[in-house]
Amino acid sequence: MIQVKVFDEDHEQVLEKEVNRFLKKVDEDDLIDIKYQVECFVDENDDDYYRYTAMIIYRA
Repeated sequence: MIQVKVFDEDHEQVLEKEVNRFLKKVDEDDLIDIKYQVECFVDENDDDYYRYTAMIIYRA
């Protein structure tokens, strides 16, 4: 069965740590793909905020 795991973090380093922790549990042959996205939001004070997301597609 194909499944996905989605990660959503405020900091890139936290996302990296969480994704790597999850990947330790997935056999390399079961890994299908990893999708990565960065979003930037600007508030009314012109402050930038970033959101880092990753979706891992794998066989379970």
